[in-house]
Amino acid sequence: MYNGKLTVVGAGPGDVDLITLKGIKALRNADVVLYDALVDTQLLEYAPDAEKIFVGKRKGCYAYQQDQINELIVQRAQTKGHVVRLKGGDPFVFGRGAEEMEYAAQFGVEVAVVPGISSAVSVPASQNIPVTKRGATESFWVITGTTKEHKLSKDVELAAKSNATVLILMGMSKLGEIMELFKNEGKENTPVAIIQNGTMENEKIGIGTVASIEYKAKEQQLSNPAIILIGEVVNHRQRLLEIQKENRNKELELVEKGIR
Repeated sequence: MYNGKLTVVGAGPGDVDLITLKGIKALRNADVVLYDALVDTQLLEYAPDAEKIFVGKRKGCYAYQQDQINELIVQRAQTKGHVVRLKGGDPFVFGRGAEEMEYAAQFGVEVAVVPGISSAVSVPASQNIPVTKRGATESFWVITGTTKEHKLSKDVELAAKSNATVLILMGMSKLGEIMELFKNEGKENTPVAIIQNGTMENEKIGIGTVASIEYKAKEQQLSNPAIILIGEVVNHRQRLLEIQKENRNKELELVEKGIR
């Protein structure tokens, strides 16, 4: 007996061009698309004939609770056929994609996943910040800032003790707590970047240190959705900007001298 199919698709970090070709193919074959708040609705154009249901969360308000989303997936799969669950970033990085697949599989629904470009690495890259760099850091942590109990993850305290790059998602409401943990490790001068709406046209970035980033965030009115990045790799962005500025100045000098 055919009970339909669920394909969990990662839409990427925000820029519509950063979805994968396989993700687009899944959308084109969808009968139903359930999409989240961080998904650009332009992507729905790849599924013109599919039923489209918004199941995301905006400013703490849920269109559907998770249990309702799980039930909706199964119901639509059994009655309509192919359900695409479209999620921002990668569905297996704090995306509940695994939970939804497990639930659907229990009802005989065929399940598949299309990985997406995770915002954890692509959003810093969009601002020319590598998460690892030889001589600066050998590893990186990706941590949720808020657990399901709405508390700060204990892993942040462990990460603060390491020399790794630390990337915190969904952590802006706990920015003060996070920085306090790094201050306790004597890292007041460690560079910090906050990137809001990464890869989007309205992307904003604030650069500071563990000691100054709270002030910078308030000054620039940075808020969710944002990624907090802590580590020496943040300095790469400024160094690159300086090199590019030096190159432009050299070009102008050559033009003025009539060499170019």
